[in-house]
Amino acid sequence: MKIILTQPTSGLGEAGDVVEVKDGYARNYLLPRKLATPWTKGGQKQVDAITSARATRAQRTAEEAQAAKTRLETESVTISARAGRSGRLFGAVTSAEIAHAIADAGGPEVDRRRIEVPAPIRNLGEHTAHVKLHEDVSATVNIEVVSA
Repeated sequence: MKIILTQPTSGLGEAGDVVEVKDGYARNYLLPRKLATPWTKGGQKQVDAITSARATRAQRTAEEAQAAKTRLETESVTISARAGRSGRLFGAVTSAEIAHAIADAGGPEVDRRRIEVPAPIRNLGEHTAHVKLHEDVSATVNIEVVSA
């Protein structure tokens, strides 16, 4: 089935991309969650409008992403979490908490879905996470988890 993505979807593409997926995946997952719409000739006009708008916006945001990258990589983000005596956390630090801590530290607003943590953060100490700021720009953020 040919569909038009309305939101960025990992493994498939960005908003406005026309992709071919299996019928069941489209009917049962993508369409009910409003992540895609069925492809039509009229929909193709919308795709063309989205891609042209994305191209102009990409030039502007690439420069902003580079500035945000230098700011994120030079500063460390501190997150306080409840931990036991051995330094093990009660739970884990989520990407939403990382995004909130970045914003509190004066960094850019980052969508939690754009943050990739290599391994779950379940201990106190220094950790790293990767933030995808733009298609071509990603930053490595140093995270310090302290006991609350």
